[in-house]
Amino acid sequence: MGNKALIIIDLQKGLDIGLYRLDEVLAGVNKRIAHYRSHDLPIIFVQHEGPGLDAGSENWELMAALDAQSEDFYIGKKHPNSFFETDLKALLDRHEISELEFCGAQTQYCVDTTIRMAHGLGYHCTMKKGLSTTLNDDLLGAKTILEHHENIWNHRFLTFI
Repeated sequence: MGNKALIIIDLQKGLDIGLYRLDEVLAGVNKRIAHYRSHDLPIIFVQHEGPGLDAGSENWELMAALDAQSEDFYIGKKHPNSFFETDLKALLDRHEISELEFCGAQTQYCVDTTIRMAHGLGYHCTMKKGLSTTLNDDLLGAKTILEHHENIWNHRFLTFI
């Protein structure tokens, strides 16, 4: 299976509420999915569970535009850290995965927290620039949040491909 996996974080129907450049992000994520499928590498979808994103609800479901297949792996989480109280690390260990590529939502919460945790656990982390997204918040616009985090991640927590 190789030692590499694609992790797609929280691209769920209930978060489709004005995410920055969502159509571009979804198209880019699907290109990465196609690349991983063509190399028979694992694809892992992480889905947040919580208020408004109840497990099994329509809001909790993955966005329809994503190329999710039954052979992919699915992890539910209740914390911004995709490793916290989930089976993610066990899944990665079972498949001897040491390199993780990330994409998804929301940049400054679940994506950032998971990247930093993965880095701390010793995984080699990568990302295609521009494949995370978020919403504008009261302090910063989504574009600024994305640029800020990509600047922090670059060569500290991950390598852009």
